[in-house]
Amino acid sequence: MHDFGATPDAALAARLDPVIDHALAERRIVGLVTLVARGGALVYRRAAGAADREARRPVQFHDIFRYASLTKPIVSVTALALVESGRLSLDDPVTKWLPDFRPRLPDGREPAILIRHLLTHTSGLSYGLLEPPDGPYHRAKVSDGMDQPGLSFDENLRRLASVPLLFEPGTRWNYSLSLDVLGRIIEVAGGASLPAMVERHVTALLGMRDTGFVVRDPSRLVTPYADATPQPVRMSDPHLLPFFEGAISFSPSRALEPRSYPSGGGGMVGTAEDYLVFLETLRRGGAPLLRRETVDKMTSCAAAESQTLRGPGWCFGLASSVLTDPAAANTPQGAGTWSWGGVYGSHWFVDPPNETTVVVLTNTAIAGMIGPFPDAVRDAVYGR
Repeated sequence: MHDFGATPDAALAARLDPVIDHALAERRIVGLVTLVARGGALVYRRAAGAADREARRPVQFHDIFRYASLTKPIVSVTALALVESGRLSLDDPVTKWLPDFRPRLPDGREPAILIRHLLTHTSGLSYGLLEPPDGPYHRAKVSDGMDQPGLSFDENLRRLASVPLLFEPGTRWNYSLSLDVLGRIIEVAGGASLPAMVERHVTALLGMRDTGFVVRDPSRLVTPYADATPQPVRMSDPHLLPFFEGAISFSPSRALEPRSYPSGGGGMVGTAEDYLVFLETLRRGGAPLLRRETVDKMTSCAAAESQTLRGPGWCFGLASSVLTDPAAANTPQGAGTWSWGGVYGSHWFVDPPNETTVVVLTNTAIAGMIGPFPDAVRDAVYGR
């Protein structure tokens, strides 16, 4: 585990093992890797269930998962590294770097979208997965970054710019393709592809050898499953899964297709170990990725409106949600915890006051990201 010392916590295992066993026995989750670090030491480590149920292949610690929105913090850190070096400014308009990306408001006005609006999801953009099947993103065939293998960056941005903005940038929060737009800006500002920029500014610095936009070792890639009754079903390609008002379109083969544009919001793959290294680096202050003051800004409220996907007690920073009121959120996590998840079935959180970092990667969408299982994992970590 990189440079982590291992200090197994028997009491934690006695609480957390039954949660995992129950989820597997109830067939809510097919397979997973769970890691818990406390005070910089690994106190819990478990791989359980099936990486491929039909092939009877068990999950291994080194298995590779589709990160989905776990991609966002990595790309955000890459952008903030460019801000620190003076290559980007949070107040740069998007059109400085992408002159042709000019979405308009419904009344025809063309507002200025800033880099900070992209990082905080206050750009006025949205996701097709949040709208009904006949919504404007679907009509324009905009990709959410997890489907349409082989689609180019420029074509998806052209489609996205053709759809009216939901609101004046900076006035509201709405989860969106903002990080995909930011990914293209990183390419232009950095003079290299997004995968190369992420490698240069994050993964190579931390030895995250299994993290990237295309799977290097397909034999270690877990098979994805989608929620269904009586048990999750093996995903087809493409696969539609209901989500809020709309549906998520998955194309699992995208992770194996190098011609697919590198989605800054959902296109990366990697291991649980790599992601824990990334989060722990930020928790410890950010070096060698970022300066501590940048991490502090990244993990503080940047969007004034509480972001609705997490409910009361949470705001949004420059990379993830941030806990402002544990009582309102009904959580045992400490104030200042930052957290997010990925729709392929994963979630994580960092609790700086309690020096605790948790990474849970599953191959089961979306039960591994939101709902009874993640809540039970969280409560077991704190003994609630």
